Amino acid sequence: MCIRFLRTLACSLILFCLPTLLDSSQVALRPGTRVLLDAHNCYPYYEWWFDRIDRALSAGTPLAIEQDLLWAKNPRTGAISSVVSHGGPPTGAEPGIREYFLERVRPIVENALRDGNQGDWPLITLNLDLKSEEPEHLAAIWQLLSQYQDWLTTAPRTGTIDKMETLEVRPVLVLTGESNAQKAVFYDQVPEGGKLLVFGAVRTDTKDPSAPPEVLAPDPADNYHRWWNNSWHVVEPQGQPKAGDWTPQKEARLKQLVRYAHSRNLWIRFYTLDGATKAELSCKGWFSSYNFGSKNAVRLRWKAAAEASVDFIASDQYEDLGAFLKSRK
Repeated sequence: MCIRFLRTLACSLILFCLPTLLDSSQVALRPGTRVLLDAHNCYPYYEWWFDRIDRALSAGTPLAIEQDLLWAKNPRTGAISSVVSHGGPPTGAEPGIREYFLERVRPIVENALRDGNQGDWPLITLNLDLKSEEPEHLAAIWQLLSQYQDWLTTAPRTGTIDKMETLEVRPVLVLTGESNAQKAVFYDQVPEGGKLLVFGAVRTDTKDPSAPPEVLAPDPADNYHRWWNNSWHVVEPQGQPKAGDWTPQKEARLKQLVRYAHSRNLWIRFYTLDGATKAELSCKGWFSSYNFGSKNAVRLRWKAAAEASVDFIASDQYEDLGAFLKSRK
């Protein structure tokens, strides 16, 4: 009798715990559950700063890495391909995303696949910023990512976009923009029963950056659109260089936007939060339009963003922001 009771109790505990065990791989993907460094413009400019991806990875995983892609003709060879670049004209020195990003992270991904999910997958979120959307370019991106499908977090392509399907979590998650051209290739052309390899951003209306969040982003998440990408102007409309003091009113606005995104099942990203001297901007190739002017000023924003549970904080200061977020843990 006692043995039968213990067996029944053990089975009951297993059934009770099983949903939690099955859902453990989804925890890191729920909006608002983790705050990540998003390594902004993490690629070379012309023939400088090839070490950016190594700098980003030195901050540790999990993290996000932004790669800008351009469909361009190599002036040295005449070949047309997708290259990692902020824009034209190309010089011929621009790498492709295969060699610069995908093969660079191969050891990390393969080690993760061998060791299994420890609850921190996806380890790397690849944020694609497409600088041109030629049909050939989009097709080339899809073809390349398909070759690395075993690495990628996917969702089943069903007959309706409105229902968010459960993600199959893998070491890499790929995000892209909000355009219909990208959706046409990365969602519409995927056959029903196939897998979505890339997830788009919801449409954003920024005619008035101070508008209520439901005006800025009226659409909820769906099976393809799973994140919301924002310039910092929606928090401080005057922009980083003229932002002034960080105030309780600004913090309330930030929290309002984040709460809204998470209530709509969206990850939320803000770009770009830097605080550097003019000398640092010059020697590291950072943009003054993203600069609050000092480390103290940007740390106040990093702290507020982390406390608000912003999913992706974009910055050019990979090491500093990475260390700051680790110190909070």
